[in-house]
Amino acid sequence: TVRLSIFIVCHTVSETTGETLNMSCVNLLCFPQIIPMVNVIRGSDITVKSYTVESRITARFAHTTVKSSVVNSGPNAQSIGFNVQIPKRAFITNFTMNVNGITFIGSVKEKTVARNLYAQARARGKAAGIVRTNSQDMETFKTEVHVPPGSKVEFELHYQEMMQRKLGTYTHTLHIQPGRLVPQLQVDVYIFEPKGIKFVKTPSTLGEHFAGLTKVTQTKEKAHVVFKPTLQQQRKCDNCTESAVDGAFTVQYDVERETNAGELQVSDGHFVQFFAPSDLTPLSKNIVFVIDVSGSMWGLKMKQTVEAMKTILDDLTMDDYFSVIDFNHNIRCWSEELVPGTSINVREAKKYIQNIKPNGGTNINEALLKAVRILLKALDQGLIDQRSVSMIILVSDGDPTVGEIKLSAIQKNVKREMREEISLFSLGIGFDVDFDFLERIAMENRGLAQRIFANHDASEQLKLFYSRVSSPLLRKITIQFPEDSVSDVTRNHFDKFFSGSELVVAGKVKSVGSNMLQSFTTASATMDLTLVTEADLQELDTLLSQQQHSFAGFASRMWAYITINQLLAERSLAPTAAKKRKITQRIMTLAVEHQFVTPLTAMLVESQDGPERLLADSPKDPKQGCCPGIGTARLTHSFINLTHSHSGSWSAVLHEIRGCPVLAADYCLSLCLSFSIAVENDPHFIVHLPKNNMDVCFNIDSKPGHILNLVSDPGTGIVINGQLVGGKKMKNNKLNTYFGTISIYSEDAGVKVVVRPSSIDLMEGKNNHSFSWAATAKLNLNRVKVAIEKEHKITVTIDDKISAMVLLHRVWKKHPFNVDFLGFYTPNDNQYSSQVHGLIGQFVNEPEVKVFDMHEGTEPEKKQATMEVKGNKLTVTRGWQKDYRNDKKHGSDVYCWFVHNSGKGFIDGHYSNYIVPDLNSFLPSL
Repeated sequence: TVRLSIFIVCHTVSETTGETLNMSCVNLLCFPQIIPMVNVIRGSDITVKSYTVESRITARFAHTTVKSSVVNSGPNAQSIGFNVQIPKRAFITNFTMNVNGITFIGSVKEKTVARNLYAQARARGKAAGIVRTNSQDMETFKTEVHVPPGSKVEFELHYQEMMQRKLGTYTHTLHIQPGRLVPQLQVDVYIFEPKGIKFVKTPSTLGEHFAGLTKVTQTKEKAHVVFKPTLQQQRKCDNCTESAVDGAFTVQYDVERETNAGELQVSDGHFVQFFAPSDLTPLSKNIVFVIDVSGSMWGLKMKQTVEAMKTILDDLTMDDYFSVIDFNHNIRCWSEELVPGTSINVREAKKYIQNIKPNGGTNINEALLKAVRILLKALDQGLIDQRSVSMIILVSDGDPTVGEIKLSAIQKNVKREMREEISLFSLGIGFDVDFDFLERIAMENRGLAQRIFANHDASEQLKLFYSRVSSPLLRKITIQFPEDSVSDVTRNHFDKFFSGSELVVAGKVKSVGSNMLQSFTTASATMDLTLVTEADLQELDTLLSQQQHSFAGFASRMWAYITINQLLAERSLAPTAAKKRKITQRIMTLAVEHQFVTPLTAMLVESQDGPERLLADSPKDPKQGCCPGIGTARLTHSFINLTHSHSGSWSAVLHEIRGCPVLAADYCLSLCLSFSIAVENDPHFIVHLPKNNMDVCFNIDSKPGHILNLVSDPGTGIVINGQLVGGKKMKNNKLNTYFGTISIYSEDAGVKVVVRPSSIDLMEGKNNHSFSWAATAKLNLNRVKVAIEKEHKITVTIDDKISAMVLLHRVWKKHPFNVDFLGFYTPNDNQYSSQVHGLIGQFVNEPEVKVFDMHEGTEPEKKQATMEVKGNKLTVTRGWQKDYRNDKKHGSDVYCWFVHNSGKGFIDGHYSNYIVPDLNSFLPSL
């Protein structure tokens, strides 16, 4: 049996049908500017024969090929995983795989076409599959194959990207995580730059263990970087069997530039114009910093922002003008007018920022309009140099919650007030921010947007972004070509050029009888500039034909790459549905023609010699971006089960794999927790006993107002208690009870989180902060991380060792019986001490349970049996309870053995022993 699954993952949810199976969880760790890292090869008793990565970079366009040959050397059939991290802006162009002589080849289709082929294959009883990206960025390509012992599998993935110049450097990052020792492990990066290479660097991003092993060979136009550690060099230590190869392999370089007029390259009927002037006097800046100081910014995010702002303000010169706006539900200005960047003004502004105390809601609309008006006032009154660059830098971590909250209305308001002299740059901190909105409003107003990962490095990310826009050299740049010489030109008007970056324009060359193509660049600096450059139409093609490792089709691929990305940006700003449909069709046509997997196309992976089609489906993702979105996101993918019969034919059956909840938080750790102990309404306890492979349920029939201890662990200083509330009135002579308050208290950290349906209160020492369920928020307290998902749930993580999730249940306000209540979930693998106890905590040390003598009960559908546990013999009933994590409205059934009488005999002592006097109380010894 061979079972295959392919999928691209980052906050995605695939929709397939079929049998549900269990899947191990995926842990992703996010880093600024790079992709989460996972082992390329997964599985035990696997021999990796080879793992090679080759990148060919020609004139800033990179084609990367990742290959691996793997053998199942174990005695049993097993799954082999092949995971490849690719740059966020890259497009997958092909994937092939050979499993025991059967070759599967990918081809890019329009998504509707791919879906139809997929449906047709399923209708014929065949398996089918799609590889596609999500609406944001594709981060992880994953393949999983379940193969018999002795099977050989060969993987090959291709992707392409355009190198972006930042701060004077192109950075090419390859993620090398083979997961084991590899006899043939090699990375080759070939660079060919027709105008010459200025420098090549290979930072030690893989660690000092591999210092000196990377070899660089460089001539004027070419460079070859090779990393080829031997088996012994791969080991973590001399006698280790684990590989030390685990991380990002980075190559940095820049090119020679003969003049400031730019570099014009012509190849294969296409041209590319690179424009990156230097040695120009920077223009003065007028900046209004707009800083979100709402309650969700409290903690590490605000601390990092303040730290970054101090450094950024120190960078201002006396020729720069600035002001600072901080906003929550109110708008406050450090100065109502722009002031020069003198040392006195900078010092006063830093004091002001230092004293900011985050709280309240988020009024982005009024804050941005206030910033625009400050700049317009200075422009209208002639207070600033007309050739200076005016910009707004917005730093926010959440959606608007106060004032105008409709995102489209905010966009219209800002665009209406803006002038073309002003640019808006948006920095979105964390994963819950609506980055699509920040990107749209920035692009619409001549700016850029960037996500800032809210970890310990957030301050450096903010400073790095500012350094990219802190030295404007040119304004109003236009790159033009003679009439009738070119067509299908990409964007050629640019508002600003910043030192260390690069502007790129591409298009098609018309046949006009001339052997030369000219470009004309105009720009405004401290003076007006007109720059001219030219290129021979045949020269580069002749040169490329002589290069062994160059990429001959780079110009046409780069033109398509730039065009598709620009069309995707235009599509997000399309004013009408008709305009959006027209742009969509152009994108799909180009992507299929050039075989790019984009958010609007899909890759169908088909058997070369047979009818099988394979599926890897990643539908449109939520707004959160790099990592899985906050909340319960079922990570699903499909796989193919190919069964080889004695007759030599292959049959295919489609199945589904469903994963566990994936939680992401601003501290950039994506936790995949198997929550195995649940407490829901009335309150129902569901205890999963993994060693006994069963679920046991019981109810607690207590009274409203009682506080029940759920977890009490003096060893770690953690106590979790829940207070009961009653229903509105009795139903069937019984008053239902629910958890109306859940308190999670870390005595050692001095942090308490009190959750109610009405509010979420955080207490850290003398600091008390209250949050509502109306907005998503992330907080990093002292050793405690809190992630609130709007109107859904809150996840609390203590010391990265203990996690708990509280689910919010809203009921109809006029419901005759029920009230809003809370559900509680906690994983089995929390790292408590040996002293842990409580209604839930006691099951960390799983008791031995035996169930026997199954027989008919009083109700035919509910069988009864005898359970032997903790020296007690109990009569238990087969039934089910609801798990609401994945389906908040209806819940999913969990079949379990139900213990009567409030869990008597299954829990230690009597349930009344777990009633404690207050929310901070630890459980006394039973």
